[in-house]
Amino acid sequence: MQITIEKVKDEELKPLFTDATQLGFGKLFTDHMFTMVYRKGQGWVEPKITKYKPFQIDPAAVVLHYSQEIFEGLKAYASEDSRILLFRPEKNAERMYHSAERICMAPLPVEYFLEGIKTLVNLEKRWIPKAPGTSLYIRPTLVGLGAALGVHPADEYLFYIILTPVGAYFKEGFKPISLYVEDVYIRAAVGGVGNAKTGGNYAASLLAGAKAQEKGFSQVLWLDAKERKYVEEVGAMNIFFVFGDTLVTPNLSGSILPGITRASVLELAQYLGYRTEERMISIDEVIEGTKNGTLTEAFGTGTAAVISPVGSLFYKGQNYEINNFQVGPITQRLYDKLVGIQYGREEDPFGWVHEIGRL
Repeated sequence: MQITIEKVKDEELKPLFTDATQLGFGKLFTDHMFTMVYRKGQGWVEPKITKYKPFQIDPAAVVLHYSQEIFEGLKAYASEDSRILLFRPEKNAERMYHSAERICMAPLPVEYFLEGIKTLVNLEKRWIPKAPGTSLYIRPTLVGLGAALGVHPADEYLFYIILTPVGAYFKEGFKPISLYVEDVYIRAAVGGVGNAKTGGNYAASLLAGAKAQEKGFSQVLWLDAKERKYVEEVGAMNIFFVFGDTLVTPNLSGSILPGITRASVLELAQYLGYRTEERMISIDEVIEGTKNGTLTEAFGTGTAAVISPVGSLFYKGQNYEINNFQVGPITQRLYDKLVGIQYGREEDPFGWVHEIGRL
C-alpha cells in the first residue's frame, strides 16, 4: 500500500497538552488522520494521511440513515526505553474484518488496517504521552457512504483512523466502580449484532447508561435479552467474577462483544495459575455470591479501561457490595501484569506486544 502523506506545516501544528495527568478520555485529537475509500469495481484505493478535519458527506449517505458503521479501539504505548508499542493490533484488525462482514460492509484487509495505524502513529509520535497510565488511543472507523435512500448496503465506504492522547477512562481511575444492573432495557440479542463492534449497540445502551449515571453509577451491567436473567457485559467492558481462585466470565453467546482484553485476561490468568470458566452466569448466582462471601472480586475488561475493579452492584433497589468496595488481590495482580506487558515493563511470554517505532 502506497500511502500519500500530506503533512501539516510546522506553524499549523496544534500545541501539545501541558499536563498529561489531566487528559481525560477522547477530548483532544492529533494533527493528522488516515483515510482510505472503497468503491465498487475498484476495491480499496486512495490511502492517505492528511490534516485532521471535518468530513463532507452526502445527506443521503447510508451511514446516516441505516447505521452501516463499525469501529475499533486500541492504544499505542510509550515504553520507558522510548519504544512505541501496540498491544495485539492484529486482533483488532481481525475483529473489524468480522464486524464488517456482519454489517454487510466491504471488509478492510488486515494488512491495510495495520499499515495505516503504524504509519499514522509514527507520524504523530510526539502526541504519545509518557506519564503513568496514559497512552495514545487509536480509533479506526468504517462507514457506508453512497447517495441513495432505500435499505441496502452502501457501494462506497470510508475507512479512517484518528488519534487522541488519553488518561484514565473512568474518573475514578484504577479504583472500584459501582454498576447498575439493568433488567428492563436490553443491549443486544442472540442472532443480532451484539458481537460486532457497531455504533448501534452503543446507541441502544445510552438511555439506560444515562439513567444509571444520574443515580450515581459508573455504568450499566446488562442482562440477556430473552430472560433478563443471565449476565452479559458492561456498557464498555466485558465482565469477570472471581469465586475463590476461579475467574468466571459469560461465554460468547453471539450477543457479547469478543473483547481482546477479555481474551488476554483469560490467557494471562491461566498462565498465572488461576482457573477460568466461560459459561452462563445468572445475576442470582452473582448476588448470592455477594451475600455468602463466595464472590470475592469482580472487574471489567476493555481497551479503554484495561481492567476496572467493580466494588458494588445495584439490583432491584438494593446495593450489593463486593470485597468491601476494595480492589481485590487477583484483580490487582492481573492489572499490574497486563499493564506491565503493554508498556514493555514486564516480560511478554505471549508475543502480544508489537514494537512499531521509537520516540
